Amino acid sequence: MADATRILLADDHTLVRRGLRLILDAEPDLEVVAEAGDGAEAVGRALAVDVDLAILDVAMPRMTGLQAAQQLAKRAPNVRVLMLSMYDNEQYLFEALKAGASGYVLKSVADRDLVEACRATMRGEPFLYPGAVTALIRDHLERGRAGEEMPNDLLTPRESEILKLVAEGHSSREIAETLVISVKTVERHRANILEKLGMRDRVELTRYAIRRGLVEP
Repeated sequence: MADATRILLADDHTLVRRGLRLILDAEPDLEVVAEAGDGAEAVGRALAVDVDLAILDVAMPRMTGLQAAQQLAKRAPNVRVLMLSMYDNEQYLFEALKAGASGYVLKSVADRDLVEACRATMRGEPFLYPGAVTALIRDHLERGRAGEEMPNDLLTPRESEILKLVAEGHSSREIAETLVISVKTVERHRANILEKLGMRDRVELTRYAIRRGLVEP
């Protein structure tokens, strides 16, 4: 038999990781070789450990699964990515596919879908739950009727980082310390974000961050 698929499992809930690991390690062709509790740790582990597949929770602290997927697409393009989420949320789904994920699995049916999703991804096939396929078709038809294309993200990667931290309730000083930049730079980015999005305050930014899948509702 071929070597087992080496998997990185990233979720900020230890009990969830433990349950998912039991499901995966029970299969002879799948093996969890690394775990992470947030997106930044997941990227670091994927670069340090030989893995074939990264399973990333959509919403994690420090760096979301979506942001981690974007990083892996650039820094470890050979690592395939599956997104995992509690939410049957079209915006999360679209962002996951845009970030380079090969599939999107709902936690509520992970015991049924996750193993097959892993195998499909390693075969080079996409994996989407039935409702996701419906959402994609509907979105495609609606955009076609309106003559629209999928919008590009208005924010730079750095602005997205800062938006996430603002939405999580961090002060400008805390954000500056986390990103190793000056408070003045944080404030400038924050002003740019508000201007680009046409928003006025943290409340509106937080709502936007939730819709984009940067933070959990």
